[in-house]
Amino acid sequence: MNCFSRIAGIALCAAAAFAQAPSSGVLTVTEPAKLIVKRTENPAFELKVSLRPGYHANSNTPTEEYLIPFKLTWEPGALEVAEVVYPKPKLEKYDFTDKPISVFGGEFSVVTKFKRAANPALGPGYITGKLRYQACNDKMCLPPKSVEIRLPILMQ
Repeated sequence: MNCFSRIAGIALCAAAAFAQAPSSGVLTVTEPAKLIVKRTENPAFELKVSLRPGYHANSNTPTEEYLIPFKLTWEPGALEVAEVVYPKPKLEKYDFTDKPISVFGGEFSVVTKFKRAANPALGPGYITGKLRYQACNDKMCLPPKSVEIRLPILMQ
């Protein structure tokens, strides 16, 4: 196999891998790093979120009843949710509404403050969460979506 054939083969493999990669869509969530939880600790976890330029998501406290809120929930397990802290939303005016609406946009973080369950299993594990949101631009809203969050933990 000559050099050109090898390069062409590598390029085809790379193109095939790229074509099979999942699309991140409008909202991207950074892959969580392992959360190490010491015996006496009630940890916090920061979920980093990014919306594609030109898009926003309704905040966790939408200004209209019909708007779908941005919401992060967690399944109970070795850690329990004490509080979910959302960023301060912006009030933005769009052509499709008479008054400003409460939105998140760009890059931001949602912080979950956890507490240890009464008798958690020690060692490695996961807790799962779900981020529900509706992304919109200045002309339309996309259907609501949910993203599963799988947070690796190490209970000590």
